[in-house]
Order: sequence, then C-alpha cells, then structure tokens
Amino acid sequence: MRSALLFLACSLLIGSALAAPQKPSPDSASLNALANDFMREFFSFNPSLGTRAGFHQYDSQMEDLSRDSFQRAAASYRRLEKRLVALSTKGLTPDELADREMMLARIRAASFDIDENRWWESDPDRYSATVSDSAFVLISRNFASPEERLRALVARERRIPQLFAAARANLKNPPRVLTQIAIDQLPGIIAFFQNDVPASFATVKDAKLQAEFKSTNQGVIQAMQLYLDFLRKNLLARSNGDFRLGPDRYAKKLLYEEMVDVPLPRLLEVGYANLRRNQQEFERVTKLLDPAKTPQEILEDTQREHPTPDKLLDAFRSRLTGLREFIAQQNIMSTPAQTLPVVQETPAFMRALTFASMDTPGPFEERATEAYFNVTLPEEDLTPQQLEEYMQGFSYGVIASTAIHEAFPGHYEQYLWNERVPSRIRRFLSLDMSFVGAHFSGTNVEGWAHYTEQMMLDEGYGRTPGLPEEKDKEFLKLRLGQLQDALLRNARYVVAIEMHTGKMTVDEAIQFFQKEGYQPKPSATKEALRGTSDPTYLMYTLGKLQILKLREDFKKKMGAKFNLLDFHYRLMQQGVAPIKLVRRSMLGEDSPAL
Repeated sequence: MRSALLFLACSLLIGSALAAPQKPSPDSASLNALANDFMREFFSFNPSLGTRAGFHQYDSQMEDLSRDSFQRAAASYRRLEKRLVALSTKGLTPDELADREMMLARIRAASFDIDENRWWESDPDRYSATVSDSAFVLISRNFASPEERLRALVARERRIPQLFAAARANLKNPPRVLTQIAIDQLPGIIAFFQNDVPASFATVKDAKLQAEFKSTNQGVIQAMQLYLDFLRKNLLARSNGDFRLGPDRYAKKLLYEEMVDVPLPRLLEVGYANLRRNQQEFERVTKLLDPAKTPQEILEDTQREHPTPDKLLDAFRSRLTGLREFIAQQNIMSTPAQTLPVVQETPAFMRALTFASMDTPGPFEERATEAYFNVTLPEEDLTPQQLEEYMQGFSYGVIASTAIHEAFPGHYEQYLWNERVPSRIRRFLSLDMSFVGAHFSGTNVEGWAHYTEQMMLDEGYGRTPGLPEEKDKEFLKLRLGQLQDALLRNARYVVAIEMHTGKMTVDEAIQFFQKEGYQPKPSATKEALRGTSDPTYLMYTLGKLQILKLREDFKKKMGAKFNLLDFHYRLMQQGVAPIKLVRRSMLGEDSPAL
C-alpha cells in the first residue's frame, strides 16, 4: 500500500510537471530565443553532434576544423555570452535562472576549449576521432533509409581530406603522449572505414551511389593513411609539448563544464578520503569471503564464475527484469515508462569501441527512438584459454554492476526521465559530447550511474532474505565487484588532479592505479594514458560524492518526511543540471557540495 501511494504521489507530480506551460514572460521568450541561437551556432560548427542530437538537417554537413573556423566559432560564442550576460532576468523563474547559468557555463566551456585549452593545436587524436564519429552517427541508428544515410555519408566523406589538411596546418608542438595515442588509434579507425562502414551499407542497391561511396571512402582511407604517415614521420619528432593543464586551467575546466568551484586541494582531500574508505571496505569484504586467501585470489575466484557465451545475453535480460522488480518493491524510484531497452549483441562496427554500452536516442530524436543495451560477445575463433579470459570480464558480479550502471537505475533510467524534462536547454545539454572531449555535467550523468552501483547494494539488492550479510557469500561477491569499480574510479579522481597540476608523472600514475586502484599493469597503463587527454575523468567519483552529500543534506532538511523514492524523483526532475544547481533547487540555498 505504501509503495502504491508513493508511486501515485510521484505520478501526480509528473503529471503536474508535464501540464501545459503558462504563457512565457518576455524575459523567458528572450532566453529561449537565445538558446535556439546557441544551438544553431553550436551545431553549425559541430554537425556530427547535430546528427547525434536528432537534428537531421546536419546529416550531410562535415566539421570544418580549420584555424579560420575556430576563430569564427570563438567570436560567435563571445557574442552569445555578451547577449546572455546582458539578458534581463527579472521575469525568469528559478528553473529558468538555472537554465541561464547552465547555458552561460556551456558557452564559456566551448570558448575555453578553443581559446585557452587550444586542443586544435595540441591533440592529433581529436581530428581522427571527429572523422570516425561523423560516420559512426550515420550508421549506428536507423533514423532514415540506408540510401539516405549513405548519401549523407558521401557528402561528409568528400570534406574529410580537407579536415586532415587542416590538422597538419594547425598542430604545433603537441605532447608526445597525445601524438602517440593518435598513432595507436588510427589503424583501428582505418580498418573501421575499410570494413565496417561499407558493410553497414551493403544492402543499398543504387549502383551509382555505391560507386560514389567507393570513391569517397577510398579517399578517406588514403587521407587517414597520409595523416598517419605525417604523425609518425613528422609530428612525433617535434611533439615536445606538455599535456598538463596546470592548476588554473584545470580549475576553469571544472568550473565551466561541471560548475564545480571547490578549491583543488579540498577536492584532492575528499578524493583521498573516499579512496581510503573503499580500500578498508574492500579488505573487510575479502576477509569475510575467505580470510585464508589474498584479495587477489578471491578476485580471481569470483571472475571464474560467469555464464557461458550462449547464455550471456539472457543473463543481462534477466538482470534487467530483476532490477526493475527490486526498484519497484523497495520504493527506490518511480519509472516514467515501462519500456525495456533491447538487449542485443554489439553491432560489428561497434565491437572495437565497447565491452557493454547503452545506446539511447539523442535528446531531440523523433525517428529512431529505440534504446539498445549492447553486449560484445566473444569472437568465434578464440582458443579455450582466450575464451575463458574474455568471459572472466563478464562474471556475475560484473553483469550486475554493469546492468545497474548502464540501465536500471543508471543511464537508461535517467534517459527516460530526461525525455520528460520540459526545458530544451537541459535536453540539449544532456547530449553526449564526450567524443570531442566536451563533457557537460558528467558529474550528474556519470556520477548518477556510479552512485546507483553502491546505492542499490546499500538498499539490499542481491541479499539473501534472512541471511546475515557476513554469511551471505553471493551478496559479498557483488559488493566486492562494486568496490573494485569504485577503486578504479577513485584512482582516476586522484590521478586526474595530480597529473594535470604537475604533481604526478604518467609513470607514477600507472603505479598509482596498480597500488591504490588494484588494477593490473595493462589496465593501469591504459587508464593513466587516458587521463592525459581526458582530464575530467574524475567526474564518476566526484559526481557520486556530490549526490551522496546532497542526499544527506536533503535528509536533514526533510527529517521524518524523507524517503528515497522522493529524493530520486526530485533529482531526476532536474535533468542533467550540475549538482550545484540541483542542490539549490532541492535545498533552497547554495551550500557546499562536498
């Protein structure tokens, strides 16, 4: 009865939130007009992101990454910032005031990326990543017929050689590690255009169109091979730049992209404290599982417990059903739709990119509205030993944690709520821009998904009824997997700050991931290198800690009236707003987020 009443109450609130809006004030109309202008300008410079968002008028356009284009974009963003700062706010609602702050931060983040971060002079990989994504967004979703999407791809491919010409002209003394990352990545991208892209349009019968595509696609492959030669034979030798942002630029990046204004020493203090707590909890759990074994031996034992390859998709499907039932029974969330994502084998062209992923439509997509939970099955030609090593990555604990993070109540659940957020500004800012390094409020998006991994177990998911926790071996294995993921994110948090403020080298970062994050050497190396070009990958833990702090502060405010369902509902109603603005809305004040 209590569950039904709480669900009914939230349903009524949803209905109220989705009711016909009142006539906007002149200031509201001005804000919305400015937001539309910003989106048009942003997508004119980033048309692949326009396709990803669901605005298909951009499908045939390609990014212009020349110096002149960046100068035009920077000037455009400066004009938009001036207009937004000068905008009257007297008639704006509290939510609209927050939208204005978010848009201002996003504009400043875009300007910072061009004017101060100047990635276009220092990151060779961003050029090839832009090219691969421009094709990927046209083949990953069926928003139009294969013929229409192939025509759009041909139009984009015609402009790609110009993009690499701009890269050669723009790049000046990049960090050696970033040039090497681009060199390492390019063979896979070339293979993507050689194999996966043509295979995606094999059903197109138009012979003339296929001939055009064969020509432009070969031109793209040749342009990338020339670019790879340029990186190897020319740029690498003169790549002596510094990948580190430094304390000032790092703080600005956090402020503009995450609206985090906490001083870096305080952030580091919080990060280390959470790392130590998780290490202590990890040790406690391993001792409960088997005090005679080392933590590494226990981890290896749990990794050997996994489904057979032919049962892997079914294992994920049953997890999703069980998670939905648990969420409803325990009053954790009221889900706005009963639609489950389609669990499927990862499409061939995505296999190299993902182990498991949630593919949801863009925030304005009206055609291809399906959501896919992709799981990469093992290759058929693996040896028995290789197959076992691969499947150890899909232990039952990993399956549970991945399903929580990607689907319920993680990314997919948040996507379902975000579809219902009335603010176009917030829907726009929910767009996944990570392939160009343009995160916005990753502390909300990734922080939420990471928070749910711990929260679900804290609420008893996976517990055996009537059995004390210390004797519940299966639950303890789930907890161990959750802690292992948490320690990886803890290490990212510390390494991101320490490397980019000049206090830690890449080699020291690798050692930190091994010693403090409990990662094997290959994973530690990959994670440390990622941090050189993804300085805000601390957002998983940073966002999770902000949400936990918000929950405690909201609990104090509500007292006996607090319940988890209501807290999560209010949080989801904010869309992907930075946690700073969520706090203001839910607590009625600005207060420390950590």
